[in-house]
Amino acid sequence: MNFKSLLLIASFVLLTSCALKPIPSQMEYQKIENVELDQLGNGKVMIYNGSNVFHKADNTERLNIHINDKALGQLRGSEYVIINLADGDYKFDVLHLDMVNMRSSHQVTVDSQTKVIMIKPNITSNKLEVTNELPEKWEKFKYVEER
Repeated sequence: MNFKSLLLIASFVLLTSCALKPIPSQMEYQKIENVELDQLGNGKVMIYNGSNVFHKADNTERLNIHINDKALGQLRGSEYVIINLADGDYKFDVLHLDMVNMRSSHQVTVDSQTKVIMIKPNITSNKLEVTNELPEKWEKFKYVEER
């Protein structure tokens, strides 16, 4: 086998090994047709994956998310889900795979004003931010598929 063949095989293995296996959700999703910001809040919270083109290109945009040790499921790039969360404190555990497991934990306080939470992978971990705004290029986002 020549060097080019070995390099091709190694590249293929590295790129396909970055695919994170989905986890089944233990939470009920609340699908809303034509989501608008004023439909959210008072317990209805949108969570979206705000990964960028670099993570989508190498298949590292997939996020497995647990909330208080209960599986929310997997969000791929530009996917969102809406769930009901009562007022209170929540621990979000987020995992994405980029050669190694990138784990992070985030404390979030949900109240009646909490509407939108953005989670995205970054080069060393994951970022979570309560934005309470629909993401840029909202028309390109889609509701999470059952996996």
